[in-house]
Amino acid sequence: MRVIITGAASGIGRACAQLLADGGAIAGEHRMLLVDRDAANLQIVADAIGPAAATCVVDLAQLDCGDRIVAAALAHMGGIDAVVSNAGIIMGGALVDLPVEDFDRIFAINTRSAWLLGKAAHPHLKVSKGAFVATASMSATAPTPALGFYSCSKAALLMMIRQLSIEWGPDGIRCNSVSPGPTYTPMTAAGYDDKARRDQREASIPLGKLGMAEDVANAILFLIGPQAGHISGIDILVDGGMSNMLMPASGGGTGQKRQD
Repeated sequence: MRVIITGAASGIGRACAQLLADGGAIAGEHRMLLVDRDAANLQIVADAIGPAAATCVVDLAQLDCGDRIVAAALAHMGGIDAVVSNAGIIMGGALVDLPVEDFDRIFAINTRSAWLLGKAAHPHLKVSKGAFVATASMSATAPTPALGFYSCSKAALLMMIRQLSIEWGPDGIRCNSVSPGPTYTPMTAAGYDDKARRDQREASIPLGKLGMAEDVANAILFLIGPQAGHISGIDILVDGGMSNMLMPASGGGTGQKRQD
């Protein structure tokens, strides 16, 4: 399988690359193009994998990012079977306080880059009857305090994937997304390394623990693999059951016994 992975220098993207190289959720030999703007860490990941992995250093906020990535993928792999559009950024702040420049950048990276990459890869995915998977977030469907632009950008990404699934389905291309809940990655480590905060967050997750990058990566690799060959237009939540906690969080289900 020939796979493009963005955001591959760390976190979920790195886990995808490592699991794919190890055989992970998909058996067989794989070649991959690893994409990130962090050249040093990207090269470390690629070196650990070996000749099967090539790198492409690019800022996904640039309008030519899709064309550059696809050109590098074709040079390394000769074709494309799957795209994992995983790269993203987080910006804190209330909507009323944030500047338009932050709006433009977070939508450029979290939403527009997936479209540009998918658009550039489309003719090659059509040939291979391939798969396109984006990393969204449970914040796409649940407003998240102090992450207004992030939630909005991921909501737009979620709908774009659904739209692509109906537009590209006739071409044999499957389009899906994965929405992580609280997940320990280098991007979130600063918050979760605080024990009190981590304990508080884990208490709101039915499974009682934060997700790890590998948990999300396994869901992504399932969606690009043959086992998901008839799955398109869906979003897989990888949140330890946290999205089902609305009523417990609001005090519903007090445990009182019913009296008939």
